[in-house]
Amino acid sequence: MNIEAQICNSAIAAVKELYGQDIPVEMLQLQKTKSNFEGNFTLVVFPLLRISRKKPEDTAQDIGEYLQTNCPAVESFNVVKGFLNLVVSPAAWLGLLNDIDQNPTFGMRQATDESPLVMIEYSSPNTNKPLHLGHVRNNLLGWSLAQIMAANGWKVVKTNIVNDRGIHICKSMLAWQRWGNGETPESSGKKGDHLIGDYYVAFDKHYREEVKALKAQFIAEGMDEEKAEEKAKNEAPLIKEAHDMLVKWEQNDPEVHALWEKMNNWVYEGFDETYKALGVSFDKIYYESNTYLEGKKKVEEGLEKGLFFRKEDNSVWADLTNDGLDQKLLLRSDGTSVYMTQDIGTADMRFKDFPIDKMIYVVGNEQNYHFQVLSILLDRLGFKWGKELVHFSYGMVELPNGKMKSREGTVVDADDLIATMIANAKQLSDDKVNKIEGISEEEKNEIARIVGLGALKYFILKVDARKNMLFNPEESIDFNGNTGPFIQYTHARIRSILRKNEENMRLGVQGVQEFRSSDNTPQDQEANVCTPELLETPELPHITFEEKEIELIQKMNEFGAAVEQAGKDYSPSGIANYCYELTKQFNQFYHDYSILGAETPGKKQLRLMLARNVAKIIKNGMALLGIEVPERM
Repeated sequence: MNIEAQICNSAIAAVKELYGQDIPVEMLQLQKTKSNFEGNFTLVVFPLLRISRKKPEDTAQDIGEYLQTNCPAVESFNVVKGFLNLVVSPAAWLGLLNDIDQNPTFGMRQATDESPLVMIEYSSPNTNKPLHLGHVRNNLLGWSLAQIMAANGWKVVKTNIVNDRGIHICKSMLAWQRWGNGETPESSGKKGDHLIGDYYVAFDKHYREEVKALKAQFIAEGMDEEKAEEKAKNEAPLIKEAHDMLVKWEQNDPEVHALWEKMNNWVYEGFDETYKALGVSFDKIYYESNTYLEGKKKVEEGLEKGLFFRKEDNSVWADLTNDGLDQKLLLRSDGTSVYMTQDIGTADMRFKDFPIDKMIYVVGNEQNYHFQVLSILLDRLGFKWGKELVHFSYGMVELPNGKMKSREGTVVDADDLIATMIANAKQLSDDKVNKIEGISEEEKNEIARIVGLGALKYFILKVDARKNMLFNPEESIDFNGNTGPFIQYTHARIRSILRKNEENMRLGVQGVQEFRSSDNTPQDQEANVCTPELLETPELPHITFEEKEIELIQKMNEFGAAVEQAGKDYSPSGIANYCYELTKQFNQFYHDYSILGAETPGKKQLRLMLARNVAKIIKNGMALLGIEVPERM
């Protein structure tokens, strides 16, 4: 039982014995003591005054005396008005540290057969272009959210819906037919998704030229500029051909389908490379080319049940006016589907495949209205999770020079970004890494990969997902401040200290010797003494803890609460900020106290235990963000 639980149970017993009344644990307000007061935990007694019928100070005094006598975790107390400040005993801190040490996954829960199942959809790429920086944020948020939900005891299914049909796909296909000359990924040396993306840009370039010429023609014929542009966009030969191709695709034209399958397969191979480099994956992938048909069936079923209505032009709509919204198109007059139809079909297929208890869609905030409507429609259609589906709505990623535009080829390509981050990390970390004895070029490259990707992921995930963010690659790779490399470097420093201790234990080194870790900084010079393991050291029950040692234990103990809150809030940034705070606190401790050169064998082992568990929690916490931490750096 953790310290907070011990104190709360004893406080409940105190109220029962002192005032003769049972109270629920929710009535207790136990919080961390503010830094300007003596104590570790503070019990707010104001909610108990109607039971005690005493002054706040007297109530706090009564309960404090009871806890000091009956709760082994409480060593002493002091009262400040209605606040009971409790000082935790060294034995309780040691017990808590041992509990943390004994649990490899401290602070995280494991799913059981009875756990509810959450499905998380993320990525959702179009097969007409490669993944870009916006997709990177989406994938990193989705993957991290999946790890966080799993750490909260949920069974998790990670899923992707690929937008593999529609006018945007036909644009790339038509451009390749017109100007491709049979080019393939093999002949061009390009990844398949990049090749197709080039033709999407090419289509837009030629289309805009056609629109410009037609617009000028219509204006010359006396049409006003706004109407001329709208008419030109609709009547440009290229867009008409693309629409004709879409109709042929929906009619299962064999030639169009063969081209579609060939070009999509090129894209899928390219996507897989990018996903692997990012370290994300999926348990199940769905394709809109399959789900849109299921969606049309569900809409027709809803129409028969009177859930939807058909207009005179044969289009099908949902009336959402009673829900404070408007009418929503579900099937066009020609019978073709819209995005909403496809999402209904995807939901139906998923519900048949998995016993979903909660559905989370990781999609940008420009789709807020779409998911508001989808939730209502799925609830009407009988999906038990429809009304409570979660739209994990995140802000856009912007660049110093503005927003990205796929059609104009001004996006930040995901593959280029990953390669650049790794190259930057290698350049910046070479001075540090080269000081590690016996390191191979292969290991240097692996460290650069881990650090570069860690910098990218942490920079994106530390920001509240609901906010738009400005991505700055140079700022993300910094070995100081709130960055991924700063946290990774601290983990590597701790592992270096632990390795040095293990080496001395093996060699049976006695006395004191100089030690320098990989970064060769003054505070990494440690004296080494070979001592027994922590639990066998007789003096430990009588150890006096330094304030910063207690603060570290207390901070480590907060990891479970941080994981739980991140799961409730769907907030990877909560985990990122916890990892940073723990790292910063360890570095402050390490600046002030020697670990291997501690004043007694017991103190040394205590601090080794602190260090290795800080490293463990950093590693586990960063893993929830999809970030690796190197052993050496």
